[in-house]
Amino acid sequence: MKYPEKVSKHIISWIKDYISECGAKGLVIGVSGGVDSALASTLCAETRFDVLCLELPIYQDRDQVSRSRKHVEWLKNKYPNVSSKVIQLDETFNSFVNSIPNNNSNEHELSLANTRSRLRMTTLYYFSALNNYIVAGTGNKVEDFGIGFYTKYGDGGVDISPIADLLKSDVFSLAKFHNIIDEIIEAEPNDGLWNDNRSDEDQIGASYEEIENAMKNHKKSDNLSKRDKEVMDIFNSFHNANKHKMDPIPVCKIPKDYI
Repeated sequence: MKYPEKVSKHIISWIKDYISECGAKGLVIGVSGGVDSALASTLCAETRFDVLCLELPIYQDRDQVSRSRKHVEWLKNKYPNVSSKVIQLDETFNSFVNSIPNNNSNEHELSLANTRSRLRMTTLYYFSALNNYIVAGTGNKVEDFGIGFYTKYGDGGVDISPIADLLKSDVFSLAKFHNIIDEIIEAEPNDGLWNDNRSDEDQIGASYEEIENAMKNHKKSDNLSKRDKEVMDIFNSFHNANKHKMDPIPVCKIPKDYI
């Protein structure tokens, strides 16, 4: 990233303008212990509007919880406009699981992983409505517009996406610029939706660096190494399968002479 300070100021100004235009009183954001939510919450805090950081664990890995707590405390010590709450969703999730048919399929496990994300989204919007806040998203460009690696109406259910035009490498650069805790920057990316604590790379089959390169070069398929071709196939597979997340919701248009 050439100009991290300019990028940072641009995003902060954009957030402030949006809040002012819509008449909201502040922002609410979910903090997971990952670099994306750490950066997004920091940029929100920089607006000086009220920011409510929510930690929403559902059988969360201890390291993720620890990083999240450290980041929230760092934010609150640095920005007087930041407050936080921890909402334990274990029992809420259990209640849902116990109310649906038992199923041992892979699709069942994936559906439950996405359910965790949607429970968090529901909680964010509860506090949004309670306080007249807007929900800030934490997705980056690779996830949101490259491979669609997010939950529709889960972490993808937000009012604004402050860092969705930043590649993952840009997120790391800007996180370092803002002196975000090294432990968070160095942690292996993990969506926190699985009991076995599988990483994003485990799920995708490639690193963010590899996917980012494929995203930049997906129209240049000549002279690729064997691994580059594999990653390009992974990118195209995810991109095509998840276009329903990235494209606007289709609307059935009725011919005017019908109505």
